Amino acid sequence: MSVEHFDIVISGGGLSGALMALSLAELRSNQGKPLAIAIVEANPILSDASKSFDDRVLALSHGSAEYLNQVGAWQYIAPDAQPIETIHVSDRGHYGKARIDAKTEQVTALGYVVEMALIGKSLLTALKPKNNITWFAPDTINNISWQQSCVKLTLSSGKKLSAALLLGCDGAQSVCREFANIDSTSTDYGQSALITNVCTAMPHNNVAFERFTEHGPIAMLPLSISAFSESRCSLVWTLPPEQAAELVNKSDEAFKQALERNFGSWLGGITQVGKRYVYPLKLVQASEQAFHRMVLIGNASHTIHPIAGQGFNLGLRDVSELAKLISNALRNDEDFAQFSLLSEYAQQRKADHKEVIALTDSLVTLFSNQLPPLIAGRNIGLKAFNYLSPLKSSLVKKTMGY
Repeated sequence: MSVEHFDIVISGGGLSGALMALSLAELRSNQGKPLAIAIVEANPILSDASKSFDDRVLALSHGSAEYLNQVGAWQYIAPDAQPIETIHVSDRGHYGKARIDAKTEQVTALGYVVEMALIGKSLLTALKPKNNITWFAPDTINNISWQQSCVKLTLSSGKKLSAALLLGCDGAQSVCREFANIDSTSTDYGQSALITNVCTAMPHNNVAFERFTEHGPIAMLPLSISAFSESRCSLVWTLPPEQAAELVNKSDEAFKQALERNFGSWLGGITQVGKRYVYPLKLVQASEQAFHRMVLIGNASHTIHPIAGQGFNLGLRDVSELAKLISNALRNDEDFAQFSLLSEYAQQRKADHKEVIALTDSLVTLFSNQLPPLIAGRNIGLKAFNYLSPLKSSLVKKTMGY
C-alpha cells in the first residue's frame, strides 16, 4: 500500500487535536503553500461528535476565549457561552471569603462556562471549510516508526502515513507517548469529581462559586438559561471516592439535601438535578514534552486537578505557543520539526506547566486539610487575598490565562 505524506499528523481529534489543526490550518510557507495536515481519531467524529465530546462543561479563561476568537471558533461558541462576572470563594463553616470581580479587572467577563460538546462541535464547524485537513476517522495508530527525516505511521485500517511532524493530542492514555517510551508519573489525589447540572431557586447572576468543605471543594458554575430553568449551574463536587460513589447512587431528593447542606443557601434550594457522573482524579505528567519530530500537547503531556478549572486552558496555551513557533519557522524557511525548535517549545512551556500544577496542588492540599492551624491560616489568607490588590491581581491574571 502506498504511503500518504503530510506535513503534520495529529493523533487525536478531540478538543486539543481539533484546536491544533485549526491553529495550523491558515499557516503558509514562504511560497504561499498551506500545510498538509492529517488527523487520526478513534471515534466517528464527523458523523457523531458526541462520541468524542461528552456532557461535561469547561470554564474557559478570558485569554482562552480571546484565542478561540483569533482562530475563528468563538463566533460559534459565543451565543451559548455563559459569562463569569464574579467569582465567590468561601470556606464552609469559617469566616474566610474572597471575591474576584470582572469590573475590577477591567474586562466584561473573567471567563466563560461552555459545554464541552458545544466547543467540540464549534471547532469542527470552523474546520469544515479547510481543504488542507484530511481526517482518518474512525481509525487508530497501530505503529509508529521514527526516521531521520520523517515519522512513519501504520493505522488499524492498514493505511500508511508519513509526516515531518507528529503531534500527540491523544489524551491521558496517549498512544504517541507510549510508542515513544516516554515515562509519565501518575499521582492519585485520592479524590473523585462528581459532576452534574443542577437548577437553583435563585438566579446565579453570572457568579461562579468555589466553596471549600471538609470533604472537598464544591464548584458551582453558571450555565445559560434552558427550557427547564432560568438558573442552571454546572456542579463539580470533589469528594473521597467512597462518598462520591454513595452520592451518585442516592435518590434525587437525598442528593439535593446533601448538596444544600454542604453548599449552603447562596443560590436558595436545589430544584432539579441532572444525570450524575464520577471521575477519579489524578495528576499525570509526561517526563518529556518533545521527542524526535514529535510533541505532546494537552492531556497527553499533563492531566491536572480541576480545582481551579485550568486543565483545558493550560492545554490551549500549549496549542497557541506551538502554533506560534511553527509559524515563525515557516516564515524563516526553517524545518519546523527540527529538535532544537521542539525543545525550545518544551522549555517555554515548562514554567507555565509548573506554575499551574503548583497552584492546583497547593489548593488541594490547603483546603483538604482539617488541622486547626491550617484552617486558621487559609481563612486569614482568603481575607488577605481579598484586600491585597497586587497579590490578587497577579493570581487573577494567571487564572485568566495571561
